[in-house]
Amino acid sequence: MKVAVVGATGLVGTKMMQILVERNFPVTELIPVASEKSVGKMVSFKGKEYPVVSMESAMAARPAVALFSAGGSTSLEWAPKFAEAGIVVIDNSSAWRMDPDKKLVVPEVNAQVLTAADKIIANPNCSTIQMVVALYPLHQKYTIKRIVVSTYQSVTGTGKKAVDQLFNERKGIQGEMAYKYPIDLNTIPQIDVFLDNGYTKEEMKMVKETKKIMQDDSIRVTATTVRIPVIGGHSESVNVEFEQPFELADITALLAAAPGVVVQDDVNAQIYPMPLWAHEKDEVFVGRIRRDETQPNTLNLWIVSDNLRKGAATNAVQIAEYMMANGLL
Repeated sequence: MKVAVVGATGLVGTKMMQILVERNFPVTELIPVASEKSVGKMVSFKGKEYPVVSMESAMAARPAVALFSAGGSTSLEWAPKFAEAGIVVIDNSSAWRMDPDKKLVVPEVNAQVLTAADKIIANPNCSTIQMVVALYPLHQKYTIKRIVVSTYQSVTGTGKKAVDQLFNERKGIQGEMAYKYPIDLNTIPQIDVFLDNGYTKEEMKMVKETKKIMQDDSIRVTATTVRIPVIGGHSESVNVEFEQPFELADITALLAAAPGVVVQDDVNAQIYPMPLWAHEKDEVFVGRIRRDETQPNTLNLWIVSDNLRKGAATNAVQIAEYMMANGLL
């Protein structure tokens, strides 16, 4: 099983390689790929050093699967070429997510849509992934009408430059800025560019991707996405209105039984999800489960997950695992 990791020197690419090892994915040969300026650099995998290669060299090696995390323009240019060569591409950029001919997959929710014919598979946005993992089992029983979500997103979602900015500011060091404004001791209510409707691209990703993954265009979603000076994971305050009434005990039981979900909800002991606890874990943590007392059939939740793991790298590896287990690779 030859596996290419495209964007191997970036935060997500590095995490993909780590997770391939952790989950014992049967890699017989790793093919790390990065930009031309990184070709020849060495990366470590399972105690062995591998040289970073170019896109052309990776294609020539004919891996079974290529995990892409090198940005949308790279994916638009190269994913079709890899797919044409018979290589399954699992792409972490936004390039293919809303393409009607491409599957957008969170394995706990909709892995069953995958077929052997799918050669380019889209990995959803990090903030969308953790939300739908938690909400899908509730949607199956109570039918979601509307979601209002506000996110509190880690600087790791922007990349290494943003992590460096945060820690430089903490140390009082002048350095390169990933954001227009300081991030330490600050919150920035903008993730990605603003669109004509006043929402950011990140906010509209959550709206559109949720409908596609849940396979239900009737769900109304509105989002506000905010960058905060945190590493370790994204947090979300989610307000969900259902068609049917519910009991809180049933909600908690459904979440506790859901694949990939861990309930952390003991307010008496002050136990609730936090990025501090979610860091380097694959689960989606849910707490602060309570009824919205202002209108019927409505629930408040607090959802936290490591955005580099379940929100990106782990989800991509899980897709590859599903395809392998079901003879689709």
